[in-house]
Amino acid sequence: MKYLLVIGDGMADLPVPELGGKTPLQYAEIPTLDALASAGVSGTVLTVPEGMQPGSDTAILSIFGCDPRLFFSGRAPLEAAAMGISLSPGDVAYRCNMVSIEEGDMPFDEKRIASHSAGAIRGADSDALVGALFNAVEFKQAAAAAGIKIYPGSSFRHIAVQKSPNVEGLKLTPPHDHLGEVVGQHLPRGCENAAVLENLIRLAHEILSAHPLNETRRAEGKLPANGIWFWSQGTSEKLPNFTKMYGKTGAVVSAVPLCRGIGSLIGLKTVLVKGATGELNTNYEGKAQAALEVLKTMDFVAVHVEAPDECTHMGDVKGKVQAIEWIDSRLAAPLAEQLGQAGVDYRMLVLSDHKTLTSTRAHDGTPVPFIIYDSHFDSGSGVTYCEEDAEKGVYIHDGTKLMSMLFQQEK
Repeated sequence: MKYLLVIGDGMADLPVPELGGKTPLQYAEIPTLDALASAGVSGTVLTVPEGMQPGSDTAILSIFGCDPRLFFSGRAPLEAAAMGISLSPGDVAYRCNMVSIEEGDMPFDEKRIASHSAGAIRGADSDALVGALFNAVEFKQAAAAAGIKIYPGSSFRHIAVQKSPNVEGLKLTPPHDHLGEVVGQHLPRGCENAAVLENLIRLAHEILSAHPLNETRRAEGKLPANGIWFWSQGTSEKLPNFTKMYGKTGAVVSAVPLCRGIGSLIGLKTVLVKGATGELNTNYEGKAQAALEVLKTMDFVAVHVEAPDECTHMGDVKGKVQAIEWIDSRLAAPLAEQLGQAGVDYRMLVLSDHKTLTSTRAHDGTPVPFIIYDSHFDSGSGVTYCEEDAEKGVYIHDGTKLMSMLFQQEK
């Protein structure tokens, strides 16, 4: 028996007026996922423990069987692991996004967060800008005094590491949850180190706004990458070993450092696919083929697609629907077809890690719909894969139970 996990990041949603009162999952044409739901077991699952910040970090930890209440200190250390960054005791890692801040003559605090990803800036440009920033004399001196080093991430996602700071009480906010809101109310706060990080954010805006690369971006009609944003701080992570927990070997296929980092920390192989971007136009077929290659020698593969989440954060409803349809036609369909043609017995878990709401462009921690399909079994339920039908099925209060359900190891 082979086992697959397909995560469509942020697929689940609430009804959207623009879609005639349907959710994107209800509106999308997803015949393969609907067929899996019809023949499988479906329901809803709480992937983000009550009281915790909803996000892919807490949700994906749960999905892989690691209780975030025990093992989560922040997203950044998980991504640092994917980049091979080793944190010393006392070091704190931060996600350092390239962002777009509203332009104009108003005070910095009154400007709005226009994009959490600087308009989905590409890797080379992003690395060049963050490199130029950390080499600018004033910023370089301030960063050195703060004990902060940057590790370029070849996307809008970079990692900053600070040497042994006191972060007790530090409050940082995820930029994707506050798009269109003024900067001032979301700057670092809560401890002395917050003022250090705030100063770097302000300096970065002054320096990056005038950078030639941003002048070029403006001329091309793109958002400027005129700011950085520190968030999701944490210390080094040690997670339980996946193979010891479940007796299965496996790998993670993802373009996103967070997912690869979790995979690495739990002992799974991580697979990079050429052309996989973490955006709408990613290499779905390449991910499917990479997953099938993994299953030739291993028991389990997880395939993560970021596109629905990114489209929602950008306010792109049509893009979200398209991403869901491509997950169905370009990922789930070839996986099911090729495994079926090869006569391979398999079980597949499909779910959205968390909801990402079109109405707010932010994450939501309420239960998400899931499917577990078994090629040996036809439940005959006749349901489709959507939030409404899933609510008619089983309810799992603890997302860490999903892997045991997939492997039929329920206790």
